[in-house]
Amino acid sequence: MRTPLRLNRLAQRRALTAPQVAALKKDGQHWVAPSLYLNIKAEQGTRSWLFRYRRQDGSNQWMGLGSVDEKSLSEARDEAAMLRVAVKRAEDPIAAKREVQVQRKIEMKPKVPTFAECAAEYIASHKAGWKNEKHAQQWPSTIEMYVNPFIGKLPVDQVTVEDVLKVLKPIWTSKPETASRVRGRIEQVLGWAAAMEYRTGDNPAQWKGGALPHLLPAIGKIAKVEHRKAVPYQDVPKLMRELRKNGSVSAKALMFTILTGARTTETREATHAEIDRKAKVWTIPAGRMKAGREHRVPLTDQALALIASDPADSKYLFPSPSGHALSNMAMLQLLRGLRDDGSTVHGFRSSFRDWAADETDFPREVVEACLAHALGDDAELAYKRTDFLEKRRDVMVDWASHCLQHR
Repeated sequence: MRTPLRLNRLAQRRALTAPQVAALKKDGQHWVAPSLYLNIKAEQGTRSWLFRYRRQDGSNQWMGLGSVDEKSLSEARDEAAMLRVAVKRAEDPIAAKREVQVQRKIEMKPKVPTFAECAAEYIASHKAGWKNEKHAQQWPSTIEMYVNPFIGKLPVDQVTVEDVLKVLKPIWTSKPETASRVRGRIEQVLGWAAAMEYRTGDNPAQWKGGALPHLLPAIGKIAKVEHRKAVPYQDVPKLMRELRKNGSVSAKALMFTILTGARTTETREATHAEIDRKAKVWTIPAGRMKAGREHRVPLTDQALALIASDPADSKYLFPSPSGHALSNMAMLQLLRGLRDDGSTVHGFRSSFRDWAADETDFPREVVEACLAHALGDDAELAYKRTDFLEKRRDVMVDWASHCLQHR
């Protein structure tokens, strides 16, 4: 046991000078100043400072203060002196250092964006891929109207099922179709946020496999599906005669749409460059197709007759007076002027499908291919190497004969 005199001598021990410290070569921890040691590892070629102190539980603890190359003797001695004061205050220097490091990590961590900010980023990054102009306009408007008032300012990593319910409950039964779209858009934004590592865990807006089906009734049980009204195929010949008498660009465009089974936008934006008159084929690029796949349409003589020779003032098959693509409402307004039963332009696809089912024996897959509908799962579609072009030509010839019959 050390005597008081021995302890006093240790306390009065003189700290080493810089030359003395530089002269130390042996491996191990060398006392340099009160609580300050030099740690030498000759084999690794390292010399570093160590602070030694006693914890509250009586155990001794070493704390690294950095390399000799990065910190001078005087700096290490001053730091050791400050740490001794902390130890006397019953503080643990290592624990305090760890707290500082954790706080720095928190401060350096990027700020989590709000749901509104993520929605804006999602829209900006996906807008170029949305072919439907109406769809591109609805996205920001529905987010701003229905979502942001409830969760727009909420950090995206804090959005929960309860928050999603706050958005959906007010419109789930009163506006089911809108509510379904809103839910899907919230799910997509949160999915994007997860991909950007702004949030983790399950997506609170997902329906299949999520919590929402247990909290809300299925849309199908509260919303009656209303299909777009179609002109009965038996009435199509009479309508076609009325359209031929009209003779306007809109009338020709509508007749072309009926004869080809195309969608409104596909006809509106059709260009002369897409038509191969010799092969009698209209090739619609993948970028303009709903399914995102190129679609070839066999053209009958009647359909080709509706297309004027290439005009010098427009690239479109059916241009507006200004030379641009025909208005989105042009064909619908014309149809409403001829029929007041709520029929739609898109409904003629149903007219065609009903005619094929009732009046012909064409295979289902060929008829569906006429409408650019892909049958089968992804694996089956991957191995399908034909689009039934010539078989579809027979279908469209018979459909044209039906549409343009004189009786």
